[in-house]
Amino acid sequence: MQAGFIGLGHMGAAMAGRLVAASHDVTVYNRDPQKRRPLVELGATEATSPADACRGPVVITMLADDAAVEQVALGPDGITQSLAVGGIHISMSTISIALARKLALAHKHAGQRFISAPVLGRPEAAAAGKLFIIAGGDTAALMTCKPLLDVIGQRTITISAEPCGANLAKLAINFLVASAIEALGESVALVGKGGLDRQAFIDLLTSTVLTAPAYKTYGDLIVHQRFSPAGFAAALGHKDIRLALGVAAELRVPMPLAGLLDERFLRLLARGGNDLDWAAIGGLAGLDAGDQRTALTVSAKK
Repeated sequence: MQAGFIGLGHMGAAMAGRLVAASHDVTVYNRDPQKRRPLVELGATEATSPADACRGPVVITMLADDAAVEQVALGPDGITQSLAVGGIHISMSTISIALARKLALAHKHAGQRFISAPVLGRPEAAAAGKLFIIAGGDTAALMTCKPLLDVIGQRTITISAEPCGANLAKLAINFLVASAIEALGESVALVGKGGLDRQAFIDLLTSTVLTAPAYKTYGDLIVHQRFSPAGFAAALGHKDIRLALGVAAELRVPMPLAGLLDERFLRLLARGGNDLDWAAIGGLAGLDAGDQRTALTVSAKK
């Protein structure tokens, strides 16, 4: 199937690589040409602009934030101006509800279709095709894109006929995962300062009452302070918490724990932790507790 792919960060490059390996006809674009070249070497076609990636019936975006998605989709020579009538834009980024609504309307006015399909999973899961995809949008459009989505993820769950519904679900899930990271960090700090083996505690926890993979993944990262290179950068995690707080204010849903997470991310970022994995907020508790085994050291740059 012919598709464009825009955004070749850790996640996007792994997802696009899956499509190329599955013999789909993929045209790739990233602002940095260096990030395009590995995919071209695998067999992708190189695009030199977002418009150039819109030559087929489907274009996928996997970009960092609202500003990047809006520029690529709605800017000069962007997707809405370049994609054919009837074409489909699949946004797989974690974006705001407001932007998802804006994109859906813009594509409708252009005679195109829009799907929100944010993903659950880290880069290693993307490379293995083990992501979970949360989908929102027209059923017929989703069926058209099924051959692509089936290669990128192990399962696609349609949660809403409206694209923004998928973005709402993703923000709620990222809030829950960040909450788990903070709770894990505090628990590890408590048992560690009390003299227990922190890894033994995580092994106990994840083999008994909290067996979900996220607890094992993030528990191990916190215990061993493996925050670099980031699978998901702390700055992006903070962005998602702020987006969740924004929609919570719009819907008048009090989220006091999200407010705490906002403060924890701000503390980490103030220490220069933008590029650390978002699991590093779980290292703050040990640092605050004065545990000498906590090695959360980052530069003081802003």
